[in-house]
Amino acid sequence: MKFGLVLLAALAAFAQTAPKPLEAYKSLKYPPLKQVVIPTPETFKLPNGMKIYLLEDHELPVISGFALVRTGNLFDPANKRGLADITGGVLRSGGTKSKTGDQIDEELENLAASVESSIGEASGTLSFSSLKGHNDRTLAVFRDVLMNPEFRQDKIDLTKAQYKSAISRRNDEAGDIASREYQSLLYGHDSPYGWRIEYEHINNIQRNDLVEFYKRYYFPANIMLAVYGDFKAADMRAKLEAAFKDWTVQQPPVPTFPKVSQVVQPGVYFAEKKDVTQTFFQLGHLGGSLRDKDYPALQVAADILGQGFSSRLMRRVRSQLGYAYGISASWGAGYNAPGTFTIEGSTKSKSTTEALIAVQVELEKLRTGQVTEEELNDAKQAAENSFVFFFDRPSKTLNRLMQYEYHGYPRDFLFNYQKAIAAVTRADVLRVAKQYFRPSEMAIVAVGNSSEFGKPLTDLGASFGTPFAKVKPIDLTIPEPKAALSNNAAKSSSPAAVQLLKKAQQAMGGSQNLAAIRDMQMHVDVPAMSLKQFNRSIFPSIIRQEQDLPFGRVTAYTDGISGWLMTPQGFQPMPGPVVEQARGEAFRQIVPLILSDRDPLRVVTVSGPEAVQITAVGGMAATIELAADGLPAKLTYETPGAAGKPSKVESAYGDWRDVDNVKLPFKITVTQDGRKFGDLITSDLKLNNGFKPEDLAKKPEAPKSAPANP
Repeated sequence: MKFGLVLLAALAAFAQTAPKPLEAYKSLKYPPLKQVVIPTPETFKLPNGMKIYLLEDHELPVISGFALVRTGNLFDPANKRGLADITGGVLRSGGTKSKTGDQIDEELENLAASVESSIGEASGTLSFSSLKGHNDRTLAVFRDVLMNPEFRQDKIDLTKAQYKSAISRRNDEAGDIASREYQSLLYGHDSPYGWRIEYEHINNIQRNDLVEFYKRYYFPANIMLAVYGDFKAADMRAKLEAAFKDWTVQQPPVPTFPKVSQVVQPGVYFAEKKDVTQTFFQLGHLGGSLRDKDYPALQVAADILGQGFSSRLMRRVRSQLGYAYGISASWGAGYNAPGTFTIEGSTKSKSTTEALIAVQVELEKLRTGQVTEEELNDAKQAAENSFVFFFDRPSKTLNRLMQYEYHGYPRDFLFNYQKAIAAVTRADVLRVAKQYFRPSEMAIVAVGNSSEFGKPLTDLGASFGTPFAKVKPIDLTIPEPKAALSNNAAKSSSPAAVQLLKKAQQAMGGSQNLAAIRDMQMHVDVPAMSLKQFNRSIFPSIIRQEQDLPFGRVTAYTDGISGWLMTPQGFQPMPGPVVEQARGEAFRQIVPLILSDRDPLRVVTVSGPEAVQITAVGGMAATIELAADGLPAKLTYETPGAAGKPSKVESAYGDWRDVDNVKLPFKITVTQDGRKFGDLITSDLKLNNGFKPEDLAKKPEAPKSAPANP
């Protein structure tokens, strides 16, 4: 009884001293955001016409920069699509007149520096970054690559091979198909904004094309160079003036980029893909330019429709109807060419038509009734709050200012945009939604398995209008190249050899199941050497291998062009001979190798009663012998041996097991020049782990005993 009284007394005391309930978060008041003040870079022009931007930033001892070149794949010849992209990559990987790309890799790795190049749709870039103390050496490499690229043939061949491999696998992911076909429809199949790169276009590209493309666009008066970091502007100016004083190449002014003139036919466009359980879709039409006076209001309207968890599409299509995990809408605006107004998402196959109808209903609501004050304020605040992140780093500040000048925009464009966002009203949102969001002019692209649809796509006609009552099929066929496969593969594959490969494919589970394998991981033991490996790969060319050896762990990575090694002694770029060895291992992986009849860069020929030889670009070759049941029995190939003589290696496959509807070998017995090397015993083999290239490229931490990079 006394315990009860004590408890009551305590409760009474607590009631008298209990804190007041917290105020609702919506009643909290915040001061307005501070005005963003951006630094002004020092700007000047060199005598050769190159425009320079310098921005000091002494927070870290790092100096970075980039050259912005007025070029782009919009200038590709129609019969050589991909030329700009390949030029942008080989500009760096192909090295210079004095150093190969591999030698440059090694030099930059030792400096903990980088020099990278690329060409996009409407600009090219060459960037560099290094510690302050290594800037002079890094800048020398940057200058050499910019002024003296060599475009070596081996790197051109490798890059072209990668592009062809990408073409061969471009229909693997349903989401990628939807995005590609949508862009192509809106901009036009024959427009550089929307055309596709095919094998024949890559075959047409030769080294001289890269050289001529470089000469046409890489000249001083066509380049804007930005440098930012820990330096004094006067010192950096003197370095740049000295570095480029002898570069006096001249060319006529670069023409303007082509215009967009495509008018897409509204309707439903469907690509059949039987191996998916979801439908990926994109629908919309051409958008506008950043210069459009209504762009701020359109941005707010699109955000209310489909940006973030509080948007209308997310609330209705995801949360209430449960049709989609993610769905979004955006008003795309380009600097000079129109972007796209796009609604995109994915849904269960069964709810494909219902999800698209739900999208149309929400779009029509936005076009016929005013949004709430809360929706308007949330969208405007999101846009205004993101403004500060445009200038949170010197690189972003300098890049944005240069982009504005590059495309002919005033320097204060973004501040005017910010003011315009703040001035958007509910009436503005309704006006622009009704004027610019045009459901009757939309192209709807869907990729999925129609046999699992709940309602047919033709039902969309009742919601979107008559043009949507008929479904137009999308042909996903990848055209075979018209020209020869490669300089190293003059002969064509023999039908008999292809049939042998198909026999092996069938024995291993079928070509479709094998082609569906994107990546693989497995543990491998080599008992004779007390060696353990953990191997991960992304087909066809990315490999990461971790080995536990008696003296420590060794990690190796390659993407088929270059790579790196981490040993107990430290980090180093992968030497050229090791890269070649890694390329050979990637080529001989059993899954992509047995599918060589699908690779336009490979030729298969009969080499015995039940054997085929497979030859790839670059001269790599291997022979597969089949067992009576059709499974690969033995793989034979040659590697460099002692005194320059080739060494014959044989890998005998055994212990075949079922893994996710395919058969794979769990034991490989390797002999070299007739002597047994050892057994490779596989365990814990897993397929389609969802690896991304950046996952496998991530460098491990250096061993504590290893020396740091100089």
